[in-house]
Amino acid sequence: MKKLSVAVAICAALASSYTNAEVRINGFASIVGGKSLDSDQTLYGYDDDISFKNESVFALQLSADLQEKLSATAQIVARGENDFDADFEWAYLTYEFSDELQLSAGKMRAPFYKYSDFLDVGYTYRWVRPPQSVYNLPFSTYEGLSLLYTSQIGDWDSSLQVIYGSFEDNIAVVSVNGETELNDIAGLNWSLSYDWFSARVAYFVAETTIDIENDTDAGIALNGLEATLRSSGFTDQADSIAVDEDDGAFFALGFSIDYNNILFDAEYTQFEVDNSALAEQTQYYTSLGYRMDEWLVHVTYEKNDDKHDNNRYDSLTAVPQLNAGINSALEGSKAKSNVYTIGARYDFHPSAAFKIDFSRLDDDITNIETDVVAVGVDLVF
Repeated sequence: MKKLSVAVAICAALASSYTNAEVRINGFASIVGGKSLDSDQTLYGYDDDISFKNESVFALQLSADLQEKLSATAQIVARGENDFDADFEWAYLTYEFSDELQLSAGKMRAPFYKYSDFLDVGYTYRWVRPPQSVYNLPFSTYEGLSLLYTSQIGDWDSSLQVIYGSFEDNIAVVSVNGETELNDIAGLNWSLSYDWFSARVAYFVAETTIDIENDTDAGIALNGLEATLRSSGFTDQADSIAVDEDDGAFFALGFSIDYNNILFDAEYTQFEVDNSALAEQTQYYTSLGYRMDEWLVHVTYEKNDDKHDNNRYDSLTAVPQLNAGINSALEGSKAKSNVYTIGARYDFHPSAAFKIDFSRLDDDITNIETDVVAVGVDLVF
């Protein structure tokens, strides 16, 4: 018998309990338009023609108290970049052992970043989009378990989350696309807050496999290089290119200040897949904002600096052509850039905000500079 999907199972729980459960429906939306100011460059999916589809989002969230400490949550999201086809972003059940401890199971948001839980809810942050140099993992959900423990440590509020699960989908990684499988995703996210200061640290590991497709020049080159190395008997070098059940790790550190009218956020992340062509990705951002009644102005700096260990290069000097191919594959997986953003937010309604951002990306590899301007309205209901 065909296995029932997580989303369908959660909806069945919601429907079957409707008569004796309190069901709440909330929603959010972002209507965003933007364009590149450079005729031959794209950034954040924008070219020099203005588009209102690329970053626009509409969503509904259904929450049901099933009584006896059990609840169900489902979130349906329609994205402009997917022609507003609706998908289940979240679908999970939660059991509360106590006021401090709860266990959730299903499809949930992976807590990689400070704003992970509100990644699509633009109303909750000051930018048109969170800083993409840091918020750049090509997936944001997983299927599995989440154990959340909230407590007080002295005067500090503490939130400790432990997760375990898996992910499988076709996603874009650097310059290639491929069917990606993450098994045994495990890790923790710990947040502390006191008055106007908060900090968090997160660490996750996963067994990572990417079946690279031949739909880009980079994908064709990587697959061709791996096949050539194997057929030539250089198995170790081929394994160092392929992403096949390799150990992946993600680390994040950040803190925030909300003092009087001054806002400050900073996040630092590292991501690495051992023994693969993927570079170690290191990135951070710092963002300063100032609140003036309904207005908020901000400036943000982002840095992306990928690298490989030097000993990864020149691993096959006896065969110059293949050695050059390996070095090229390693270089092709790297990104080095700086992004500067200035913007403003105007809360013109208790449930809606207008935003405008100007961003400039300096690509240190291609030496190309790209400017993008975006405006949007975020709302919650």
